[in-house]
Amino acid sequence: MQFHAFPSAARAAFTGFTLFTTLAALTVSVPFLSASVFAATQSPEAAAVVAPRPGATAPDFTLPDAAGKTHSLSQYRGKWVVLEWVNYDCPFVKKHYGSGNMQKLQKASRDKGAVWLSINSSAPGKQGHFEGQELAKRMADVKAQPDAYLLDPDGKVGLSYKAKTTPTMFVINPDGKVVYAGAIDDKPSTDQEDIPKATNYVQAALDAGLAGKPVATASTKSYGCGVKYKD
Repeated sequence: MQFHAFPSAARAAFTGFTLFTTLAALTVSVPFLSASVFAATQSPEAAAVVAPRPGATAPDFTLPDAAGKTHSLSQYRGKWVVLEWVNYDCPFVKKHYGSGNMQKLQKASRDKGAVWLSINSSAPGKQGHFEGQELAKRMADVKAQPDAYLLDPDGKVGLSYKAKTTPTMFVINPDGKVVYAGAIDDKPSTDQEDIPKATNYVQAALDAGLAGKPVATASTKSYGCGVKYKD
């Protein structure tokens, strides 16, 4: 009996090993799935590439704008707020500004009563860090339309939100809770021709929130250039 039992155990072990290797192969292949698949399937927990997660209170901060005036997130309590991590020299950011897509979204959001805050966490000497007249010129060149462009050169605010790419987007409701965190849309490319085909998560979240409806996609994986934090 023992002689006949051993092959059965061996077969069971082999079957388990085959299942394990198959699952491992599938796991390895997951990163190569499209961003749209991730956006449709990820839960807020699985998409914790940015923080805080949807439903959490957005960390307060105080930062100077391009003119030196300070802005605190808490001063906008009672309003919808959009946070945009930006680097004008990033090709992914250029896609949205070069096409006019970001400026259009900024204006549409502000026209609906939302506050739009662009945040730059590039360290001095790193790509995308601008100040003074140079920053004013760059903003004029791209015709940016935020309520304020905020400077975060030490990266503390960016790190508190775990902003990893430009762009990284957050939509915050009037109670100060995050209702959306992640990518601007579901087309992780630098091709402007992809914009008309994209689902804009920021616009969808803001429209749903303003209409008193739940946000269908509350968290996605951001894409773009890495934020140029200080070393």
